[in-house]
Amino acid sequence: MPVLNVLDSTIFYEDAGTGTPLVFLHGNPTSSHLWRHIVPAIAAPARRLAPDLIGMGRSGKPDIAYSFDDHARYLDAWFDALALDGVVLVGHDWGGALAFDWAARHPERVRGIAFMETIMRPMTWDDLPNARPRYEALRPPGTGETKVLDENFFIEQALKATVLNGLSADDHAVYRAPYPTRESRRPLLAWPRAMPIEGEPADVVARIEAYDVWLTESTDIPKLLLTFDGPAETLLIGEAMTAWCRANVANLEVENSGPARHIAPEDQPEAIAAAISGWIDRHDLSR
Repeated sequence: MPVLNVLDSTIFYEDAGTGTPLVFLHGNPTSSHLWRHIVPAIAAPARRLAPDLIGMGRSGKPDIAYSFDDHARYLDAWFDALALDGVVLVGHDWGGALAFDWAARHPERVRGIAFMETIMRPMTWDDLPNARPRYEALRPPGTGETKVLDENFFIEQALKATVLNGLSADDHAVYRAPYPTRESRRPLLAWPRAMPIEGEPADVVARIEAYDVWLTESTDIPKLLLTFDGPAETLLIGEAMTAWCRANVANLEVENSGPARHIAPEDQPEAIAAAISGWIDRHDLSR
């Protein structure tokens, strides 16, 4: 299980197989552990890589703000250090947004992209009616620190609420392990403050607007959206956002993978692996 020196820190990543690189990117508050049942079940000859984002999982925790730009910089350095080209990206949550961002800035290095439960476009409060109280508690100074840094909200509360079938004690412990102290939880707090709502933060909105252009114009790149059946308040991509994707994402296939909440890879690993495997095969992406 390799650890790579990247910029002023380290990136831990899973790495198995040979061939076309399939890169699996997780979101908040998970890690490469999210993909443990999916990566081995991909029925394609390929090199499967799953990094832990900087500050998360078993990667290093440098003294940075953990902004979207910071995550992109460390990921860029990781991709470049491994000389990854002709990449098929798979992203969940913020991992999907980072995958879109990397693809939009490195279009010549992307072969395809599959995504689920991620940030498709800048949002308004109308897009998040049930989540508004949570974001309004997490984004301001003070209340966010209390919830995330002191109470460990994402690990102790949000994970349980966003997995339909629950987590085993062992798996929950894996997700908890990187965040034993108040300081170690700063990456978890930065993510809700990066959520692009009502035009803020402007730098994240600009990145998303840029990758939305790429998603519309990249007609030669196959894309796969995995959707799920679940309570609307537990999903980022429901019927309305799926319709937006169909209208705005070029060369898109949409496949439903059954009942799940937001952390869908914990609920439907077999269905997700089968859908990605079939899509890779249809488009000969592991050639």
